[in-house]
Amino acid sequence: MGLHGYLQIIRPVNALVAGIAVLLGVLVAGAEVTPGMSLLVLSVFCITGAGNAVNDYYDRDIDAINRPDRPIPSGAVSMRGAAVYSAVLFLTGIACAALIHPACFGIACINSVLLVAYAARLKGVPLAGNLVVSYLAGSIFLFGGAAAGLNGLLVNLPLAGIVFLPMTAREVLKDAEDIEGDREGGARTLPMIIGVLNSCRIAAALAAGAVVLSLLPIMPWWNLWYLAMIALADAVILFAVASSVRCSTSAGVRESGATKMLKTGMFAALAVLILWAMIG
Repeated sequence: MGLHGYLQIIRPVNALVAGIAVLLGVLVAGAEVTPGMSLLVLSVFCITGAGNAVNDYYDRDIDAINRPDRPIPSGAVSMRGAAVYSAVLFLTGIACAALIHPACFGIACINSVLLVAYAARLKGVPLAGNLVVSYLAGSIFLFGGAAAGLNGLLVNLPLAGIVFLPMTAREVLKDAEDIEGDREGGARTLPMIIGVLNSCRIAAALAAGAVVLSLLPIMPWWNLWYLAMIALADAVILFAVASSVRCSTSAGVRESGATKMLKTGMFAALAVLILWAMIG
């Protein structure tokens, strides 16, 4: 056992990206990014890393078969070590959040509980796991906004919604793609209950909701130039879900390439939002 295993288990690149992304929420709230915001980044980094570690803890038996190179099945990190490590990271992240603002502290506590619940139970609950993943992605911006106070949090609600809706759509489409494998693995997902076609229609509705939200005059930088740029990203998102909305089988969803296109559109939209948060 060594430090490399403990670094690997938290997925440091993903955790760092999440930590940096929180600064977008700060910018949207109209606050300055100061050296003191390093606590904000550290909090998100620690809680995200802890979530990754606790997820590996609960997936250890599956990883022993599918990913034996992962830290726990490979022996690089013990089960007890992963449990203690994740607890320390969660507490560190929550403590950093408490030093920033009470609202940040509240979000950090809620997200920590959800990350553990997702890994332990909610991952296998139809739609619930999808919603938790999408909320956690959107809450990064709420967390950044909360650093500027409750008003900053409220200003970031539309941004969180723009992330939450297409993220949920993609999660549903991914489940529609993987329905055969999930069934063999004993999982129970939304497409297995209501069918692939209905799931694709729900995903389309969620993505369309995100597009509408992105076009409304609710962002501080809303203008014609912003609309022109976000419309390009929105077009990719709509094309992605339109290509899958008539699919009635998993193979059809996979062949449509909808999940990849939707991911591209989401990243493009996020890039536009980051750009305008910086210059708007």
